[in-house]
Amino acid sequence: MNYAHPEALVSTGWLISHLGDKNLRVVDASFTLPGVTPTGHELYQKRHIPGAVFFDIDAVADANNPLPHMLPDEKTFGAMMGKLGLGDQHKIVVYDSAGLASAPRAWWSLKAYGHKDAAVLNGGMPKWLSENRPVTTEIPDYPAASFTAHLFKLALRDKAQMLANLETKREQVIDARSAGRFAGTAPEPRAGLRGGHIPGSLSLPSDQLSDPKTREVLPADALAARFRAAGLDPHKPVVASCGSGVTAAVLAFGLHLLGWNEAAIYDGSWSEWGLPGSTPVETGSVK
Repeated sequence: MNYAHPEALVSTGWLISHLGDKNLRVVDASFTLPGVTPTGHELYQKRHIPGAVFFDIDAVADANNPLPHMLPDEKTFGAMMGKLGLGDQHKIVVYDSAGLASAPRAWWSLKAYGHKDAAVLNGGMPKWLSENRPVTTEIPDYPAASFTAHLFKLALRDKAQMLANLETKREQVIDARSAGRFAGTAPEPRAGLRGGHIPGSLSLPSDQLSDPKTREVLPADALAARFRAAGLDPHKPVVASCGSGVTAAVLAFGLHLLGWNEAAIYDGSWSEWGLPGSTPVETGSVK
């Protein structure tokens, strides 16, 4: 079994041979949870792939929304990408410092706003470093580019839609957080949130989609097996959730590679659902 969308994943060998291409842009989307140091930006400043710009997940956000890194409006996103030197004509390759953790959030964001040619670097920075590929501290300065942003709203879910889905059960909900956070037995990294999960949701921690040694995405057969073992039906629509809409995109990326139903993302995720209030919460592992 091969990936249905192999073009969404590029190897370190491919990237090193194309680093100088005029229409290529490399993006570092490293990200860490609140209170974790070094931060994604600090990791980028310490070392990054030559020519890579930094996609700051916390900054590419709706500044008026108190929830973390909620997607901004089209004009804001387009302006931010253009300022980074990312344009409509570019093939954009995204990676992160962990291998497969936050890069898919940047990939999904680009895709959600209509960019047609974005990919994730297989294995990310860990694999790049393991092969003694070049890194730098030099910050590139690309000319401003034109990025046309048209948000595909079907790629997003909000709290009202998630509440409605509790009744209709039209969409499967799959949670990318750790098993302990899903069960409510491990603390949430953001203060003030309840523990547990959205009732009826499935659990598939995002780190289960990559090889723990190489950090590369699992082969298609193994990837499909992980989703099936979590209880996901490939023929039903799916929404991915997590702590704040970042690692949910790892699941969405895996489903895209397989060519299963494209996953929408609940952008507020547990940062919204887990707040004190009336949203129902289940605890314990998957039944």
